[in-house]
Amino acid sequence: MTEVSTICAPLDCEVAIVGGGPAGLMAAQRLAQAGVSVHLFDAMPSVGRKFLLAGKGGLNLTHSEPAPLFAGRFGARRAQIEPMLQAFGAEQVAAWSAALGVETFVGTSGRVFPLGMKAAPLLRAWLVQLRGLGVVFHTRHRWLGWNADGAMRFAAPAGEVLVRAQATVLALGGASWPRLGSDGVWAQWLQARGVVVAPLQPANCGFDVLGVPVGKLETRREFLRELLGQPPAAASGWTPHFQQRFAGQPIKSVGLSFVDSQGHSFVRRGEFVVTETGVEGSLIYAASQWLRDEIAAQGHATFHLDLLPEHDAARVLVEIRHPRGSRSLSSHLKSRLNIDGVKMGLLYEVLGRDGVNDTVALAQAIKALPVTLSKARPVSEAISTAGGVAFEALDANGMLTAVPGVFCAGEMLDWEAPTGGYLLTACLASGVQTAQGVQQFLRPEQAAAQ
Repeated sequence: MTEVSTICAPLDCEVAIVGGGPAGLMAAQRLAQAGVSVHLFDAMPSVGRKFLLAGKGGLNLTHSEPAPLFAGRFGARRAQIEPMLQAFGAEQVAAWSAALGVETFVGTSGRVFPLGMKAAPLLRAWLVQLRGLGVVFHTRHRWLGWNADGAMRFAAPAGEVLVRAQATVLALGGASWPRLGSDGVWAQWLQARGVVVAPLQPANCGFDVLGVPVGKLETRREFLRELLGQPPAAASGWTPHFQQRFAGQPIKSVGLSFVDSQGHSFVRRGEFVVTETGVEGSLIYAASQWLRDEIAAQGHATFHLDLLPEHDAARVLVEIRHPRGSRSLSSHLKSRLNIDGVKMGLLYEVLGRDGVNDTVALAQAIKALPVTLSKARPVSEAISTAGGVAFEALDANGMLTAVPGVFCAGEMLDWEAPTGGYLLTACLASGVQTAQGVQQFLRPEQAAAQ
């Protein structure tokens, strides 16, 4: 816990919002537009830092796919998230951006981006609007929970600040990217007040691989056939040769299939990246929820890669069997199937030299190469977080039943979604819903009239 030496005079306000990410800022906007006095507190020197970093390579605001498919991306929490999206979904996100002077476009993948692709212009315009609405920002104010009298405690540059609010919105994020302010420390203070908080876990994350058996290269073919069962004792991670040669390289145009121990299946095409210890990237992130949960249940998870999804198994076998004369196997596969580089490296990594010279085993591996994962990367490295405040701990307006007057919004709630604009849209929608709940709590007659 942060130590502070001085306690400043208490600050009384109508609404205190803790957390300056998309959910907190949207709640502030909606409340201020309704005439509510808002003070927003953030631990960092400036707000919206994760928002800015997420948009560094191109800000993916939302997705243009049909609403039912969009809502289905939230899995087990669809019932809780879908009503938020019906009130503030993809169309509303685009309209909100346009109202701030930033038009959007739909990319070839269906994802929606601002025309300039960057987050900074949008955030700047948003903050200008919020300040114009009277929102008061308190940066470098790290929340420390509540004191014995129920006032919120903040560690600030001038000492400890106490805040008493008629209503409070907590929008503290999860535990991913803690250097940007979301460290998950808040869970302890809510649990102390009787709030149910599911453990925070990595979502949209990379994984470490479980290597092939060390010193047993002659058994790799048996290992390949047995991977759907319990793997034998194995090394952790890639072999040194593969790691040194291919770490950081993308694997493009592949299919990934995965069936968990409960029979649930995942199939998708895309690309990912080889890391020093395993795999990460968009295709891995898309399956990460099921891979993570399978590792928790079984101790490992095995997915299969189709290295040539545009070719059927029969054609692959025919091309491998085509006479190659004096050419090496690598040259042959490059010529006949355009397999080389990291894809060839993966085949050697799993099958070994003897295995790749077995025509049938090689053909099978090209269409269904097993990759076994041992663990998810730490939550601090993840793009987002699963777990958080249980929806069952909230009333219909998003208020904690154990702490009246305190509302929760955004990623600190117990939901998760893949990348592609879903995370940001749901955070914004959550901010809208929470603002409505606060209005209902503070000014029920005004809220009913809207």
